[in-house]
Amino acid sequence: MTSTLRGFYPVICTRDVAASRDFYTRHFGFEPTFEADWYVSLRRPDASQYELALLDPAHPSVPAGHRAPITGGLLLNFEVDDVDAEHRRLVGAAGLRELLPPRTEEFGQRHFIVAAPDGVMIDVITIVPATGTYANQYAEGLAP
Repeated sequence: MTSTLRGFYPVICTRDVAASRDFYTRHFGFEPTFEADWYVSLRRPDASQYELALLDPAHPSVPAGHRAPITGGLLLNFEVDDVDAEHRRLVGAAGLRELLPPRTEEFGQRHFIVAAPDGVMIDVITIVPATGTYANQYAEGLAP
């Protein structure tokens, strides 16, 4: 038997903790719950189950041999009600660097991807009905 899970959140290793903190607070509504120059814990005030932490990989709490920032391969999904409005806000108005323009996928998403300052990709998604062969690949009762 496993212990009761009390929380689960990603910790992003980034060399510029302050710039990453500013990015996630300004563009995605997170607020700091703990701040040090090497670590910041963030939480959404409207939904406390959404947490994110930022860590300077040079800190001695990171095991030797693993003290490197994220350089690729991490994709954070943010599901929203209106992906096109978020695209206008984040890419059009805020000028975030777009990695993938808005598009609708057969597997049940309309989305776009922007770059975070820490090497992370941010995938902003609105769930749409799956089509084609994807419509039958969801577990029973879970298709969008």
